[in-house]
Amino acid sequence: MSDGSAIDGAAMQKVKISPKYQIVIPEEIRTALNLKPGQEIKFFNINGSVRLVPVRPPEDYFGMLKGCKVDYADVREKKDREVI
Repeated sequence: MSDGSAIDGAAMQKVKISPKYQIVIPEEIRTALNLKPGQEIKFFNINGSVRLVPVRPPEDYFGMLKGCKVDYADVREKKDREVI
């Protein structure tokens, strides 16, 4: 169900909004984003365009920064922080 357009190499999909304002996310997109039934999605209105962003559980982010070097010289101790 492609309309021939593409963004980032992926074919754009066109769907209809039901009378109850529901949409079906195309299988190609569900698979690519590993979406599951019952999963939450955030909707953003960006300059008149809708962007859907899957809400991921915190454990999906564990290890994401593994191997990143941190310069602890720039990290302040708790006692040095200002209380506002």
